[in-house]
Amino acid sequence: MKLIYYGGLFDPEGKKKRIEELENITLQPDFWSDKKKSEKVINELNYNKNIIDNVSNLMSNIEDNISLINDSFDEDDTEIKNLLISEKDEIKEKIDSLQIEILLSGSFDKLGCLLEIHPGAGGTESCDWALMLYRMYIRFCEKKGYKYEIVDYQDGEEAGIKSATILIKTNMAFGYLKSEKGVHRLVRISPFDSNSRRHTSFASVDVTPLFEETDIDIDINPNDIRVDVYRSSGHGGQGVNTTDSAVRITHIPSKIVVTCQNERSQIQNKEKALEILKSKLYKLELEKRESKLKDIKGDLSDINFGSQIRSYVMHPYSMVKDHRTNVETSNVLKVLDGDIDLFINSYLRSGINDV
Repeated sequence: MKLIYYGGLFDPEGKKKRIEELENITLQPDFWSDKKKSEKVINELNYNKNIIDNVSNLMSNIEDNISLINDSFDEDDTEIKNLLISEKDEIKEKIDSLQIEILLSGSFDKLGCLLEIHPGAGGTESCDWALMLYRMYIRFCEKKGYKYEIVDYQDGEEAGIKSATILIKTNMAFGYLKSEKGVHRLVRISPFDSNSRRHTSFASVDVTPLFEETDIDIDINPNDIRVDVYRSSGHGGQGVNTTDSAVRITHIPSKIVVTCQNERSQIQNKEKALEILKSKLYKLELEKRESKLKDIKGDLSDINFGSQIRSYVMHPYSMVKDHRTNVETSNVLKVLDGDIDLFINSYLRSGINDV
């Protein structure tokens, strides 16, 4: 048995050439004079090196296994057979993971993101469902080792939350989590219904890329915003809930409202809120440009924010189903504990791409 080398999806030769180009850029005398540009080059350089290292390690593992088969494989040797089967499964898992990373080639896939959760109509039921989604995404971030901040958290009147905003700064976060944008539906026996009836609840998730540098100049006119301060609620450190440190900024022309309450001071919360507002205004400008392109190209079908993307059924049976890819699992509790890779990966492989 012999291993034949193909570039294919991973394109190692192309990436090696790009690495060489980027390394030459880092050697230029004025490379570090522009911090944003230098960071962008270093991030791309590290990304390509990581792909090459992973491909190289996989090739080495495969070659070792082939050598083992060619040199000393005995069908009656159970220990060797079990080792090869284990290695095969591990290699397949690594290849699948690497393939997903390669698929994240959208314009903003390598950026961090802002994930917002809002309950739909349905009062306490929907607020509680929004809280369950919030916990699901927090668990996902913790399992993946993503750096995140809770920039806004509004408790519901009786239970759950009115809204929550999670700022995820890790690279590639938008690429992975863009699949979560849309309406999420829950079917269960209500813990708030004394008659134990089945209820259907809805909550919406929005995902915005955290733009680093753009060709669109976002200049916020102070006359276009209204800044309100109020007392923080929900999560916060000592003293956060005792002063009017939370900030709400309303951008009057676009009617975009941004809130931040996780920082200790009003000034810090205002700075963070303005940062988020800029990302939202940039996204709005992009959508305007896309709308003009669609007018030229004609009507194109896509996944809209208001569409139901996934159902989580806890009664009368257990199932989570993504309505875009038809991928499903019966382990609802595992999904709600942050294990959503199945849905993210199937979305990326399907070629559905909003951004």
